[in-house]
Formats: sequence, structure tokens, C-alpha cells
Amino acid sequence: MKGFFITGTDTEIGKTCITAGLTAALQNAGLRVAPIKSLAAGQEQDATGRWVNEDVQQLHAAQTLGLTLDEVGPLQFRTPCAPHIAARIDGGTIDREALLQKIRSTAAQADVALVEGVGGFRVPLTDNWDTADLAVDLQLPVVLVVGLRLGCINHALLTAEAIRSRGLKLAAWVANTADPDMPHVADNLTALQSGLAVPCLGQVPRLASPEPAAVAAHLTQLSVLLSELPQA
Repeated sequence: MKGFFITGTDTEIGKTCITAGLTAALQNAGLRVAPIKSLAAGQEQDATGRWVNEDVQQLHAAQTLGLTLDEVGPLQFRTPCAPHIAARIDGGTIDREALLQKIRSTAAQADVALVEGVGGFRVPLTDNWDTADLAVDLQLPVVLVVGLRLGCINHALLTAEAIRSRGLKLAAWVANTADPDMPHVADNLTALQSGLAVPCLGQVPRLASPEPAAVAAHLTQLSVLLSELPQA
């Protein structure tokens, strides 16, 4: 399985937006890319009456591989909350092996898979399985999305420590502007670069229209990811 596991310093810091941007950037580099939202909680009905998740739709729109919505979002719940709670409320289940098989099946159709986690790095999925375990099961190098806002240095360094403690490789990180009014951005970026000690793929500003192509334009160090991919 070739690809990356995309995690973040918290929820609502732009993981899906960055994953869609990375999808566009890697497609521009000539690769067939499968963006996968491993689990998604929170659906609304579209014009056809189908229940859909916004993040899954965003990733589906970014890819050109011809994947279905179910392939991009292999496990979705209607209630917008933590997945293990949503599963209980919706009367569903989170089956570890079944989910892993679906992710791997979609990934097998592409040159590179971008598997997005849920919330931060350690979100419970079942009583004895969380998103960190999911990343370990997939054995993919990790890209960390850091939401630039107050507290981001602590959150980023703790997340990097957790990633490495699981024996996973932190391949790169992305600085994504969560708070456009954050003070001392340059100083924070310097501290993050020093503390994370891996390349930054780019700094993404708060975009008026965060389409995948617009995000991709700010991911200027894509060669870092390309060098991480095993050669055929």
C-alpha cells in the first residue's frame, strides 16, 4: 500500500481541505490518487435525498480516479459527533477488519492513497481501537496538519511524539491557517519547524474559496512526499 496517513492537531483545523489539496497536487504530478476519509460522522440529505457527508463529498470532488462516494467514504454515520458515539446513536458498528479491507481495496486502485483520520491522532473508534491504531494497521508515513492558532505548538509537538511512539514515520507537516488573526505567526512557524524536525509542505492561508487547486498552489514542497513513495 502506497500513500500517507493524514492526521491533525485537533478537529476542525482543515485536514479535509489539505487532503483535497494534496490530491490535486499529486494528480498534477501525474499520479493516480485515492483520497479516503476513513470514517465520517455527520450527514445531510442532498437534492436527490441521499445522505452524504460534506468531507467525503469534498474529497470525492477532488479526485479524478472515478471512485464512488462509498469508496472515498467507506464508513459514514449520520450523527455529527465522535465516531464511536455516532455508531452507538445510529445503531451501527465499527468493524476493524472490514474497514481496513475497504480502505485497502480503494487504495489498490491508485498509485498513492491519502487516508484521512478523524479529529486528532487519538480518537476512539471502539473500546480497544483508535485512530492511532488505524494508522499503525495501515503502516503509512504520516502527514500532520497543524492548525495555526493559539496552542498549536504544544498540540503539534505532542501529536508528533505520539506518532513516533507508535513506530510510525512523521514524513512532513502542513501549516494551515485556522485563525487568520493569530499573532506572531513567523515565530510560531520557526518553533514548529524546529520541534517537528521534518519538512513543511507549505503554509496555507485562509482562502476565500478553498478549492483543491487553490490549496495545492501553496503546497510548494511536494517533492518531499514524492521522495517518500516506494518505487515500483
